Amino acid sequence: MLDLLLFAPPGKIYPAAIAGILGLLIGSFLNVVIYRMPKMMQRESDNYIAEELGREPPHTDRFNLIMPRSACPQCGHQITALENIPVLSYLFLGGKCSACKAKIPWRYPLIELVTGLLSAYLIWRFGSGLTGLATLPFAWLLLAMTFIDLDTQFLPDDLTYSLLWLGLLVNLKGGFVPLQDAVIGAAAGYLALWSIYWLFKLTTGKEGMGYGDFKLLAALGAWMGWTMLPAIILLSSAVGAVVGICLILFAKHGRDKPIPFGPYLAAAGMLALLAGKPLSQFLYGFL
Repeated sequence: MLDLLLFAPPGKIYPAAIAGILGLLIGSFLNVVIYRMPKMMQRESDNYIAEELGREPPHTDRFNLIMPRSACPQCGHQITALENIPVLSYLFLGGKCSACKAKIPWRYPLIELVTGLLSAYLIWRFGSGLTGLATLPFAWLLLAMTFIDLDTQFLPDDLTYSLLWLGLLVNLKGGFVPLQDAVIGAAAGYLALWSIYWLFKLTTGKEGMGYGDFKLLAALGAWMGWTMLPAIILLSSAVGAVVGICLILFAKHGRDKPIPFGPYLAAAGMLALLAGKPLSQFLYGFL
């Protein structure tokens, strides 16, 4: 990827470089989204239950994606602007809090770096027009959902629905696929996993996946159209099965412990965006 950017013509390098810098900043914000959004939803649920029971809400302080300021979870030290520069601050601080020297998880700079590189590549690949710019929120939302699902095994509606509606808007004039294919893709994506869910539940009495997975596949169908759905389902299922078997065999992951499916759907969706028809043809030819 780096070679592609370095040897690209200037007309591609400059927009890609700007997208890369923007991606680093967005990656820093995604860390906030990944950490806070599940907590925001839990607090909202706690307050709603308390209200229904006629009790005082347990959470009355402001807690959203902006307030309060980011702070060290160990000592409460508020992160300054100089300590919040994507990737560089982590390296300068040696991966530790400046106040209490507690270790900062390596995942924070990793998400920033991946977001920056992926943003630069998408603009290099698809250009800086409306379609190319649309690929940026596509990638950002998938990254946020991937890590939220890994942490909580939950996909927030605010993110899945945003991705779905954005896909339909992008395809109003055939950005990636005709609008008709996008609408059918959204409906078929939801119904495909919904059907598998109920078939599995009626057969085994267990829930094989969550409703968030249905909505995520619906969103991917809205972007890629219904013709890409079989490839996305096949690829995500195959990778998920391999990873799940490896976790059981080598990481002593309990067979009854659920494994989030959202990250594999997100990865397959990104590959579908980048590879498209060649990926679909390869998978069908392999079968």
